[in-house]
Amino acid sequence: MDIKVLGPGCPRCGEVVKRIQAALAELNLQAAVEKITDIKKIMDHQIMATPGLIIDGKIKSMGRIPSAGEIKAWINEAK
Repeated sequence: MDIKVLGPGCPRCGEVVKRIQAALAELNLQAAVEKITDIKKIMDHQIMATPGLIIDGKIKSMGRIPSAGEIKAWINEAK
């Protein structure tokens, strides 16, 4: 499973990473969580508002902090 968090490294992006890590721990799963902070790379992924969340190449969220429940559901879909 490939998880990407896209954003400039702001506290909102950090919160998304924390929620992803908590969800992975609750689900007892391992996954690579990549933080992308380069604006050009963020735009290459078609993320127009940060933070953005991509799981296995699919945009799941942008411009908001998804709930822990949403993140767990998306991770379960991807596994």
